[in-house]
Amino acid sequence: MFQDSVLTMAPDTIRVATYNIHKGVQGIGPAKRLEIHDLGLAIEQLDADFICLQEVRSVNRREALRFATWPEQPQAEFLAPLGYQAVYTTNAITKHGEHGNALLSRWPVVSQRHEDMSDHRFEQRGLLHVEVRVHDRPLHVIVVHLGLLGASRLRQVAQLQRYIAREIPPDAPIVVAGDFNDWGVQIRAMMAEMRLKTLPRHLKRPTFPSRLPVVQLDHIYSRGLRPGSLMVPQGKVWARMSDHLPLIGEFSWRGAMQA
Repeated sequence: MFQDSVLTMAPDTIRVATYNIHKGVQGIGPAKRLEIHDLGLAIEQLDADFICLQEVRSVNRREALRFATWPEQPQAEFLAPLGYQAVYTTNAITKHGEHGNALLSRWPVVSQRHEDMSDHRFEQRGLLHVEVRVHDRPLHVIVVHLGLLGASRLRQVAQLQRYIAREIPPDAPIVVAGDFNDWGVQIRAMMAEMRLKTLPRHLKRPTFPSRLPVVQLDHIYSRGLRPGSLMVPQGKVWARMSDHLPLIGEFSWRGAMQA
């Protein structure tokens, strides 16, 4: 049921997906339902080299008691397709557990780092930085989930800029993907200052809310790779699994130094 929604891989490209999975559950109160099993099937069908996930639960004791089929594994490990490596870091610690960002990688992981990006005490945010090797070429993948307040997001992107300057060589290729909680032009301009590019704004792909998407809150930027295509799968199955739709992009190594 997912096959018609994904892209066809071209030679010398990598496919990157970003997806806010809403902690693997949907609905509120008595209508709350567990979607983590369907999410696992959906993520496998994306056939992406890298799947950048937000709102991933490591543990939640209350939900584990509520749902008889709650996975025994942490969600990142549970969602990783066969042959993928799951990397997870916690952003938020709550009364009943914790959640954060994750990367599911088809390619070997070299190292991982985390940086706290919390801008105020009401939101716990962070970035996950994973260095991987693709055909013996280094690639840095950063997964982000920015804040709900506009001023916070601007400060967090400025922090991201400082982090990249401090931790990543200036000529190294980078992918930054995640839930930016933003659909304006200011953050796009700040990313461009870091030589992080995406497709032109008029080619936006709405990802939120999933049942009737009107804005693109989720984004994929790259440096040292050439942006190719972006797509968002549609349909009732995708609409029910999370409040976001996944964003899927393809990027080419060809001409990377000029990208």
